[in-house]
Amino acid sequence: MLIISVVILVSLFVMFYFFKTSKEMPKNWYEWKTELRFQYIGAIGIIHDLIYASRDKVVLCTQPDRIAVITGGNRGIGLKIIEKLLACEMTVIMGCRDPKAGEKAVSQLVDLSTTKGKFICESLDVGELSSVMSFAKLVKNKYKKIDILINNAGIMFAPLQKTSEGFESHFAVNYLGHFFLTHLLMPQLKAAGSEGKNARVVNVSSVVNLIGRINYNDINGDKYYYPATAYNQSKLAQILATRHLNQMLREQNAHVEVFAVHPGVVDTDLFEYSATTAVPFLKKLIFKTPERGSRTIVYAAIDPRLEGKGGSYLSNGGKSPFHPDAKDSQKCAKLFKFSCDLLKITEYGNDII
Repeated sequence: MLIISVVILVSLFVMFYFFKTSKEMPKNWYEWKTELRFQYIGAIGIIHDLIYASRDKVVLCTQPDRIAVITGGNRGIGLKIIEKLLACEMTVIMGCRDPKAGEKAVSQLVDLSTTKGKFICESLDVGELSSVMSFAKLVKNKYKKIDILINNAGIMFAPLQKTSEGFESHFAVNYLGHFFLTHLLMPQLKAAGSEGKNARVVNVSSVVNLIGRINYNDINGDKYYYPATAYNQSKLAQILATRHLNQMLREQNAHVEVFAVHPGVVDTDLFEYSATTAVPFLKKLIFKTPERGSRTIVYAAIDPRLEGKGGSYLSNGGKSPFHPDAKDSQKCAKLFKFSCDLLKITEYGNDII
């Protein structure tokens, strides 16, 4: 009965959205079905956030010797992640498109003159591989080790756009750019990890991985493009790559673990192109705050109880169900190799720049 009620409410909400806004109506049944499935999964995510609210916690502890890198931390959840990492007295390197604006945003939240943590902001457009390369070079030249890499930057439901390298923007920003950055920084991550205290990579994904599909024949939406489909694909790709990379590192006996996290359904401007813009008060009423959205991400990055549990998909402070394809090692390996081939990577984590 609950599921039927949710489906009815979601259907009414989606129809209301398209009639209330000037945004383009879905053109066919596939697009309507995609919208309905997305809103349904979002509703289930909200219910999960409510049920497991008491579990959604993170304990901060001082770790002044640790270095963390985060992408896109100049707004929303990212700002709250940085606030927590600085409270742990870490050195935090943020990569964003506008470093001046990023530093200003952080300084409005944290007194950088008194915090015991150290904050550095550098230029990074994670959707452009040349920018990822430049950022990685800068970080590698300054730091011999990196304890934490949080791949946080993302876009959702954007109109069709291609990067200068020809990749569809959701695939490039949410997945491929971070895949490349992790590859480039892997020597520093391996240098930081030790027995019982692994370095960690945290990929910020989404519950919509459950309805994602990797379209290898049209990965960039050249033949057909729908924003929700592109977004869902990018989030599933994150989960598949997380699972395979963690297994690969385990086989190498490397002291690096990889986690994927759904931060929850959070009230941020990531929803700029989504249906919630039709009813803005809804986000304030039932979505998580950015502070709450940051908790499981930081939990994945620092909590000692997660040692040895790499490859997990986390939500609300604990493990959560993920796409069946991510349980298939061959499907994970296929996406991983496909990504390496796109980027012309011959040996992941070991190419020299």
